[in-house]
Amino acid sequence: MAITVGAVDFLTDILGEPYQSIDLPLAADREGDVVATLVRRRSADPGAAAGGSRRAVLYVHGFVDYFFQTHLADFYAERGYDFYALDLRKYGRSLRPHHSPNYIHDLDAYDEELDEAVRIIREVDGHDTLLLNGHSTGGLISALYADRRAGRGTIDALFLNSPFLSLPAPLLIRTLGAPVVGLLGRLVATRKLPAPLNPHYVHSLHRDFRGSWEFDLALKPAEGFPLYAGWLAAIQRGQRRVRRGLGVDCPVLVMASTASTATTEWDDALLRTDGVLRADDIARLAPRLGPRVTTVRIRDGVHDLVLSMPEVRERIFAELDLWLRAYLPGRAG
Repeated sequence: MAITVGAVDFLTDILGEPYQSIDLPLAADREGDVVATLVRRRSADPGAAAGGSRRAVLYVHGFVDYFFQTHLADFYAERGYDFYALDLRKYGRSLRPHHSPNYIHDLDAYDEELDEAVRIIREVDGHDTLLLNGHSTGGLISALYADRRAGRGTIDALFLNSPFLSLPAPLLIRTLGAPVVGLLGRLVATRKLPAPLNPHYVHSLHRDFRGSWEFDLALKPAEGFPLYAGWLAAIQRGQRRVRRGLGVDCPVLVMASTASTATTEWDDALLRTDGVLRADDIARLAPRLGPRVTTVRIRDGVHDLVLSMPEVRERIFAELDLWLRAYLPGRAG
């Protein structure tokens, strides 16, 4: 079923109703046609304005990821926010057979789909308040985007769930390895690096292994996708900008676990710690995002905090609700 809003046609999403989605055509690159996918779920708040809320949230996923966290959308919808999620180019719903999965040469290139998503949310669907919610790599992308759009009123608030602000590697590798990665990124951008992802993080989440969540393992595979030199160089450039300090001018909430686990073998600690990034690094770098940053550490939180154990999710959503009431007060509509 197509839902037309102005010149935009949303179709029923792979998640089924009440989720709809639309492909956003982007400028072609050397691999050919490129799209991003915008997913939408309307607010359930009976106090919202006719036709939907005037508040919205735009969610941006992490690396080897896509939007499937419907309980996160439920949380926002119950508070009067229309929910949108962006599957970035070459990720999830947007991945095509001719693409190098998850590849990007420059994080600034994501401005194209982010700007179009914001245009649809604000100008087509008529929202006047927008919260940007990024997870992991999507958190780094969202922070840099909010910095580049500072002063324009594009983003009203920013929530970052375990943002990828620093590489989870020893300092020596982070510093001495950067020039080498940068050179490879310029000369052989799509060269695959010998750094496979640890499958145990996905094993800790998916119900077919040791977790309780259902998601498409073709879009979020346990073994991950290749790490490309150009992608890693782009990440390092973005993280250097964070270390130098950003100027995000809206309120920012950064959440991270209280502990991390680095292992190549299964460890039950993966069920209650960040098994991907160094949570302490996230908390250390969070104040460099802007002048109004709130940092909350979540005991027993996993990397994607909203996929933590039920009692942990309750604390996460309570903290998020408190922050939203403080910085985006009032009802929707």
